[in-house]
Amino acid sequence: MILELSGVNTYYGTSHILFDVSLTIAEGEAVCLLGRNGAGKSTTLKSIMGLTPPSSGRIFFKGENINSRSVYAIARRGIGYVPDDRRIFPNLTVRQNMEIATKNFKNKGNGWTVEKVYNLFPDLEKLDGSKGSNLSGGEQQMVAIGRSLMGNPDFLLLDEPAEGLSPLVVKTMMEQIQKLKEEGLTILLSEQNVAFAMELSEMAYVIDKGRIRYQGSIDELKENEEVRKQYLLI
Repeated sequence: MILELSGVNTYYGTSHILFDVSLTIAEGEAVCLLGRNGAGKSTTLKSIMGLTPPSSGRIFFKGENINSRSVYAIARRGIGYVPDDRRIFPNLTVRQNMEIATKNFKNKGNGWTVEKVYNLFPDLEKLDGSKGSNLSGGEQQMVAIGRSLMGNPDFLLLDEPAEGLSPLVVKTMMEQIQKLKEEGLTILLSEQNVAFAMELSEMAYVIDKGRIRYQGSIDELKENEEVRKQYLLI
């Protein structure tokens, strides 16, 4: 397994947010973490990334316990993170936003470059000199993903990549994430857009009130109307 969470408990101050969260992801797999707003999806990704370190439980990445690692150290080990608020630099151009995240790792000779990102997101090449503050939501999302790829990750955390996007842009985003899967990238996708996430994933976890309520294949989840009604319908 490339990633394993075992009995993770995470707090915001005195508020208990994640309760004994456990999940596993195999290398090359695309997994979705589904749930309503406030269910604990983003906190799970932040806990993996070290932004909200768990108070108990264990997180293993490539067999190494990363609980006590700093955010930058976790990123250097090969985890890319695209937050739900994107956080691109508004005063930098599209190219500068990506170049600032460039990392060179051993054995990554065929790694990501700005030109390779532009091949994935052709619209960004036309916006090469545009500042982040002038981009649409969909364009900012592409930049955020491209910036993460410039770190040459083996594993990508995507937090609500379809949030606030038009149906046409969502379709385009789906096609581009599918290409990342074909590149062999392992992906954990946190989403409220169930149809979007299920189209891209092989396995699903459903979280509600900070607890994992269901895990199984996408086909099994499609057949489980009770779980979908209880935890996913808004």
